[in-house]
Amino acid sequence: MKGDPGTGPLPPGPWDVAVVGGGPAGLLAAGRAAMLGARVLLLEKMEKPARKLRITGKGRANITNMRPLEEHLREIRPEPRFLRGAFGAFFNRDLVDLLAAEGVEVRVERGDRVFPASGRAWDVAEALAAWAVRQGAVLVPRARVEALVVHDGVFAGLEVVRTGSGLRQRVEAPRCVLATGGLSYPGTGSTGDGLAFAEATGHRLTAPFPSLVGLRTRPALEEVQGLDLRNVALTVWIDGRKQDTEFGEADVTARGLGGPIVLRQSRRIVEALAAGRRVEAALDLKPALDPPTLEARLARELEARRTCGDLLRSLLPPLLVPVFLARLGLDAAAPAARLQEGLRRRLLALLKDFRLEVVGHGGWEEAIVTAGGVSLKDVDPRTLASRRVAGLHFAGEVLDLDANTGGYNLQIAFSTGWLAGEAAARAILNPGE
Repeated sequence: MKGDPGTGPLPPGPWDVAVVGGGPAGLLAAGRAAMLGARVLLLEKMEKPARKLRITGKGRANITNMRPLEEHLREIRPEPRFLRGAFGAFFNRDLVDLLAAEGVEVRVERGDRVFPASGRAWDVAEALAAWAVRQGAVLVPRARVEALVVHDGVFAGLEVVRTGSGLRQRVEAPRCVLATGGLSYPGTGSTGDGLAFAEATGHRLTAPFPSLVGLRTRPALEEVQGLDLRNVALTVWIDGRKQDTEFGEADVTARGLGGPIVLRQSRRIVEALAAGRRVEAALDLKPALDPPTLEARLARELEARRTCGDLLRSLLPPLLVPVFLARLGLDAAAPAARLQEGLRRRLLALLKDFRLEVVGHGGWEEAIVTAGGVSLKDVDPRTLASRRVAGLHFAGEVLDLDANTGGYNLQIAFSTGWLAGEAAARAILNPGE
C-alpha cells in the first residue's frame, strides 16, 4: 500500500482481525495476529503509520527501558498490575530482539533508557511497519474509521472512509483491536477517536487529561526562557502540604517550567489543578548542599566578591542573577560585604526554595501522553478483550494506563498491542482454547 492516495476501495476480505490505528500498539497487534496466521487488515487514517512515534523524544524515540519488570510497574499508573499479562507476553528484551532482526540496533543510555543507535525514531517506525506487513498484515493508510458496528453486544465490523475520496465502506471481521491512541499530539492523528468509539459502545471512561506536560507558573520568568537547570530538585506543594521531590534537570519555558523532573511530576499536578487545589513548585538550586554547608559557602563568597552582582554570579547561572536581584531588592553594584543578615537569610532561603505558583499546564498539543481512557474494569487483562462487546480488544494509549518518562509508555503500547493481537488471532484460529 506504499503511496496509496486514499481514494480507492479497500482490499477485499474476508478478514479475521481488523486493527484500527497504525501506531506502536496497532503495528504490534497487526504483526502478531498475522504471524499466527490470521487475515489482518490494519487501518491508519494518516498518510503514514506511527506518526507520533516518528517525532517521539525529539525524533530520537526512547522506545523502552531495560529495567526489570517490577521497576517498570512502579512507574505506571493507575493500575500497574493490569499489565503483568501483557509484559509477560512481550517485554523490553523481546522488543530489542525484534528490532535487531529488522536491522535496527539500539543503544542503552543513562537510566537504562533505550534508543535506536541511529538516533532516528523514523527508523523504528519504518522497521515496525515493514515487519507487520511482512508477517502478512495488509496496511491501508488514509482510511479513517468513523464507527464500530456492534450487534447485540457483538463486534461485527467498521464503517470506514477513504480520506482522499470520501468513499465509504463497511469492513466486516469477527475481531477488532482498537489501538487509536489518546489525545496528545493531535497533529499526528491522536484525536480521541477510540475513546469516542468505546463510549458509544457502552464502555466506561476515566476522563482523559494531559500528562507528561509542561507547567504554567506565576511568575512565568519569560526573561530567562530557555535556561537549562541541571542538578536541581523540584518539590511539589499542594494546598500547603509537601508532596514529592524529584532530582535532575528542568528548564524554563516561555510560560513556566518544563524538562524531565517537571514532566515526571505533572500528572499529580494536573489532577490537583483540575480539582481546584493550590499548587506550588519549589526549586532547590543547591540540592547537594544542606543549609549549614550552603551558609558556609555564602560566607566564603562574601569575603571573595566585591559586589552583590559578583556574589550572585558565583552562586547562580548568569540568567538567574537579575531575577534574584529583583526578588531580593538588591543593586548589582552594591558592595557584597554590606549585605545585611536579613538579606543573607533571604538569599539562602531562595537558593533552597525558589517558589513558583503553578497556575496551569500545557494542552494536548504539548502533552507527551494521555492519562485516563477506557476503564480497566471493562477490559480483561489476560486478553485485553472488552467485557462489554464480544470480539473487541483494546491496546495502547486508548486504555487508562500511563507512565513516567523513560521509555515506559511506549513499552505499554508495544506489549498491549502484542497481547491484543495474539488474543484476537487465537480466538479465531483456535476457538476451542
